[in-house]
Amino acid sequence: MWPFWWKGASGFSARSTAEEVTHGIDGTGLTAVVTGASSGIGEETTRVLALRGVHVVMAVRNIESGNQVREKILKETPEAKIDVMKLDLSSMASVRSFASEYKSLDLPLNLLINNAGIMACPFMLSSDNFELQFATNHLGHFLLTNLLLETMKKTANESNREGRIVIVSSEGHRFAYGQGIRFDKINDEASYNTLQAYGQSKLCNILHASELARKFKEQVVNITANSLHPGSIMTNLLRYHSFINTIGNAVGKYVLKSIPQGAATTCYAALHPQVKGVSGEYLMDNNISNPNSQGKDKDLAKKLWEFSLSLTGEEES
Repeated sequence: MWPFWWKGASGFSARSTAEEVTHGIDGTGLTAVVTGASSGIGEETTRVLALRGVHVVMAVRNIESGNQVREKILKETPEAKIDVMKLDLSSMASVRSFASEYKSLDLPLNLLINNAGIMACPFMLSSDNFELQFATNHLGHFLLTNLLLETMKKTANESNREGRIVIVSSEGHRFAYGQGIRFDKINDEASYNTLQAYGQSKLCNILHASELARKFKEQVVNITANSLHPGSIMTNLLRYHSFINTIGNAVGKYVLKSIPQGAATTCYAALHPQVKGVSGEYLMDNNISNPNSQGKDKDLAKKLWEFSLSLTGEEES
């Protein structure tokens, strides 16, 4: 991470906020889906995209919480276009239901912001019997992206505007299991480690974006895919680690980002003209950065893609 005050090649730094990095950008005519949009950086991403004229569809587990956020944003920006739809990424049935409902609305889709996630929870299985962090942070988003890709391709083609997929990863990917992704031990409770499992899921996010970018280039599709580290932020992601929460609340104002700063790189990747044509990159502090060697492993990205297709029952898109 850059020192907070250090501006990178983009002209922005870790201190930059989502409003600052999108200042002067007109998102009118764009439609975005934002997962995990009812709290934390997802909520701020929704607010700022709507502020810039983007029609935002909030994809949330709790409709009531989503509507509360929507009403709050509308009070601040009455002209904002925001809808709320149900999505539980830990359930493939819910992901399929969301995608089906979205397509039935005949809405365009310019921006897909895969933001939702859980962090370092105790070992649990999803409703589809996959380890919960892998299921929520990667597999649900993988399926969602696949199901919405044709809509994004159609929108990019008809509008002649670049589509963008933004996947929120984390520097936590550096702390995955030694082999990176434990394909044969995804559900192994005996060797499960909360933080390494989180790192594994975040490595998956980087590799997912990388393989999407490769395929888009191969298919000559006007869509980009990038992953990013939002920064260290005190959000409800840490609800399973009360000690970390306590320490963070004590020293956070000195070493952690605020939520507006944490949402900045997402909004930068989604809207800024500097990112036009940039694909398959890992961003941090509103600048292009570098993941670890596993995050750059093209063969690992392909293997994860095939593995994810097999788990979701999807065909190649």
